[in-house]
Amino acid sequence: MKQSAAKEPIARKEIGDRSAVEPTLQWKLEHIFPSRTDWDKEFARVENAIREVAGFQGTLGQSTASLQRALEIHSQVASTLDRVYVYAHLLRDEDTRDQEGQALAERASRLGTRFAEAASFLEPEILAIPSEQLAKILESKELALWRHYLEDLLRKKQHTLSPREEEMLAMAGEVTRIPRTVFGMLNDADLTFGSIRDEKGEEVEITHGRYSLFLESNDRRVRRDTWLALYQSYAAHKNTFASLLSGAVKRDIFFARARGYPSALHAALHPANIPVDVYHTLVATVDEKRDVVHRAMSMRRRLLGVDDLRVHDLHAPLALADPPKVSWSEACRLLLEGLAPLGEEYLDALRRGLAGGWIDVMETRGKRSGAYSWGAYGTHPYVLLNYQGTIDHLFTLAHEMGHAMHHYFTNETQPYVYSHYPIFLAEVASTTNEALLLDHLLRVQKDPVWRTALLTQAIDQIRGTVITQVIFAQFELALHEMAEAGEPLTVASFSEAYRRVFTRMLGPDLVFDDMAALGWARIPHFYNNFYVYQYATGYAAAVALSNRVLKDGEQARKDYLGFLKAGDSDYPIEILRRAGVDLSSPKPVLDTLERFAFLLDQLEEHLSQHGAAAVSGG
Repeated sequence: MKQSAAKEPIARKEIGDRSAVEPTLQWKLEHIFPSRTDWDKEFARVENAIREVAGFQGTLGQSTASLQRALEIHSQVASTLDRVYVYAHLLRDEDTRDQEGQALAERASRLGTRFAEAASFLEPEILAIPSEQLAKILESKELALWRHYLEDLLRKKQHTLSPREEEMLAMAGEVTRIPRTVFGMLNDADLTFGSIRDEKGEEVEITHGRYSLFLESNDRRVRRDTWLALYQSYAAHKNTFASLLSGAVKRDIFFARARGYPSALHAALHPANIPVDVYHTLVATVDEKRDVVHRAMSMRRRLLGVDDLRVHDLHAPLALADPPKVSWSEACRLLLEGLAPLGEEYLDALRRGLAGGWIDVMETRGKRSGAYSWGAYGTHPYVLLNYQGTIDHLFTLAHEMGHAMHHYFTNETQPYVYSHYPIFLAEVASTTNEALLLDHLLRVQKDPVWRTALLTQAIDQIRGTVITQVIFAQFELALHEMAEAGEPLTVASFSEAYRRVFTRMLGPDLVFDDMAALGWARIPHFYNNFYVYQYATGYAAAVALSNRVLKDGEQARKDYLGFLKAGDSDYPIEILRRAGVDLSSPKPVLDTLERFAFLLDQLEEHLSQHGAAAVSGG
């Protein structure tokens, strides 16, 4: 039974414990630390090194050599801390119920806060160096590696506080993480969603992983029951979730005001040198073209044959009686085939990732929900999945391995100081993978059922990655503007704002009731301020990059690998521009919306030609 489940991890009835999962489907944390003892030793090393970092205070302006030494030691300690922190949190995510994992993650978080406090003097002290002396430092050969870092630091000088004030903000880090931490524990460890009857009338437990699976059911009753089971749990705790989200918004405003930014939006975008106009232009461009989104909703309602399109219908397969299933081994094969245009250097790393203990594949009891890619400098990336064997989860694999390859190539190329590529670039590589995989499957797959599913996937990908994320971006901006204006943040105000942006963007065909308006309560990304808009900009960039790779061949492939290897060595707008994409223009977003309309045309034409075959497979 265990062997069968490992080969075809798509079963829906029972969630097993981690011990039942084949080792080849588990990530290997021993690649970071061979044992818990080794983790403890590195933890102690960081504790001791924190005092060494603090000892540089007051010395940075003495000479170029003293500044160079301080920056090098800071990077070494930060890199070790990364490994300690990532290991502990990956261990916790294997089973969020496990007390030891929780304890290690908490210890690592506290250690991170202590390091931030001890090192908080660094940037203010650098900025306090007299301008003439600092100009010479910037031109010195000894600090050539650090030039971009130092120039960027000077750019942010206006919003950098005194050493004591920076220390106080660092000390506040542990407290201000509470809303996100509590949301994660409540969402992943404590909430339960009960059971429903599946298509065969058998009772099955609803989990985060199964929720998305059952929302793709052809049985509308199953979709409705699944949606209600999940949303009723959030509704039962709506006041708690409202308090947590309110705390996160107020945290953002606190830090923005403390640093002298005009708004939380400015504070979020300025560190990566992203003009706020990029955010507003994205939102305005999609809003102006919302008629094509309304068309998609109308088409979905018509193809599903329902009078009232509901939220639980938004992921139902269009005109499919039996959506294709994809085993884990098949998913890996298809991914390698789809990403072949990126070349052998990329594929070689990808093969190692798929086979080498990078990925935790199966959903298990207590495991963190969803999917992500993460890692520390000097280690290979790690990918968490809860694979359910659907086409959507195939594309989730492509997405997360895009993140993983970005981490891998950046870490192989850049020093630690430039190894954390900015969030603005984070969703580009992941979505480029999805776009290339989709193009490959549409070219090689002739089966009408598959093609219907793929066209639906492409449409839903743009709706989910661009349209929905822009809706979230509008909602998030509205919340921060409400709080900045002194308006109350309550269940009612959250739900009204959420309802307003959804109904405007998705149009009159969607029935958006009071329960649907509580959707804000289950979105973890709202606890990372102004993150979600970057899914949309990332998708627009990915479409442009994937098209260039497919059309322009070797040079485009080299440019793309250059993007993956650049890390944080330049500003993200410039890194993308060198790869062939200009996100300061609305054109990539407009091109993406045109692609959306084209795909709608293709699906309508395909279903008109293959109606019965597309439903039954011929």
